[in-house]
Amino acid sequence: MSPALYLEIWLKKFGQNVASIISFIVFFILDFLDAVFCVIYRYLDEYIEEKASPCYCTKNENDDEDSSFSETLYNRRNLFRELGFPQFGRKWKHSKKKQSGKGRSINRWSDCGCESCLSWANAGDHKLHFVVSEPSKSKDSDENCKGEPSENVIFLHGFLSSSSFWTETVFPNLSARLIAVDLLGFGRSPKPRDCSYTLKDHVEMIEKSVIRQLQLSSFHLVAHSMGCIIALALAAKYPKCVKSITLVAPPYCSAGEKEASVNALRQLARKRLWPPLSFASSFMSWYEHLGRLVCLIYCRNHRIWEAILKFITRKRDLHFGIIDLTRHTHRSAWCSMHNVICGGANFVDSYLQVLSKAGVKVHVIQGDKDQVVPMECLNNFKLKFPNAEVEIIRNADHTTVLFGREKEFTQNLEHIWTSFSQDNSRRY
Repeated sequence: MSPALYLEIWLKKFGQNVASIISFIVFFILDFLDAVFCVIYRYLDEYIEEKASPCYCTKNENDDEDSSFSETLYNRRNLFRELGFPQFGRKWKHSKKKQSGKGRSINRWSDCGCESCLSWANAGDHKLHFVVSEPSKSKDSDENCKGEPSENVIFLHGFLSSSSFWTETVFPNLSARLIAVDLLGFGRSPKPRDCSYTLKDHVEMIEKSVIRQLQLSSFHLVAHSMGCIIALALAAKYPKCVKSITLVAPPYCSAGEKEASVNALRQLARKRLWPPLSFASSFMSWYEHLGRLVCLIYCRNHRIWEAILKFITRKRDLHFGIIDLTRHTHRSAWCSMHNVICGGANFVDSYLQVLSKAGVKVHVIQGDKDQVVPMECLNNFKLKFPNAEVEIIRNADHTTVLFGREKEFTQNLEHIWTSFSQDNSRRY
């Protein structure tokens, strides 16, 4: 081995070791800060709301029998939590002050209470917000015996997004009956503080708010990222009603014998400092109380930040993606991340088995530069569901798999619906 090659290898290993040491120090500090803020929030919640809000630093005995809760809510390793530091805060006695007769507020003190964020609370019966785009009159579509358009398409967005992800991109280019849903806890949909945002919660709200309300007897499903897990759960419950499923960047992780959700967390939000998007994912997924701090600073004050951005950019209207980033509560985002994206690893294989037996066709679209959902997820999906049609978009990441190629994307969707509808026509 030449001296130059040996030096190159040595420098590479040295750089990796330095990066590992820095990473250990950073996450060690974050572990400590998260434990500290566990205590701080317990004090603040009890002082402001007269009752400390529960967190997931330790497992609640009432959750033992509920399989819909993800293991990652409690099995996130934290050196200081393992040493019992958060337990110090939990041994404090709650205040004996009585609650006011009005009951607990619909949101935490650390969540935004503006009219926009609480608009869902004005309705007596909480239902999801969704947008329906009917086909243009110039393009007459066939109707079934009930007089409904033959093509109903339900669109489900991903994490920290809303129905705008679809209405602002693909809706202008399609003519079917399109239904874009704000998932539970996001956009303009309800964000109840006592909800655990499990897969079951999300599916039941879609059933109640969309399928039953619009009396849908058949539909296509199109979903992005986190919405893919919910789409598969919904399709497995209605396999005879689903015409096709199009999954864009599905965060599928192979379900092992044990700790499937924990393995999913490590794969999708592994603790690392680079690239920045990966660090942000790990930060918000592993640190419950630090994530709440970010929501307190950013989401609760979104009107101020939006005004600043409008002033800096000189734009009257901000991009819908920026607006969507704040349209959630910390609880809705935290629980959806763990109970849907990570916890879904415990159930997706069974959903795929149901869909395979029912003959439901699945089309998967993935960008080869996706840093949020790695190509490994797609490879695992193909192994589990070999009949899936797979399309890899070159030089596309988690969002540009759609953004910037809206017309091409919608043409592809129309082709999928046409071909799948012809193949499935015998089922109806």
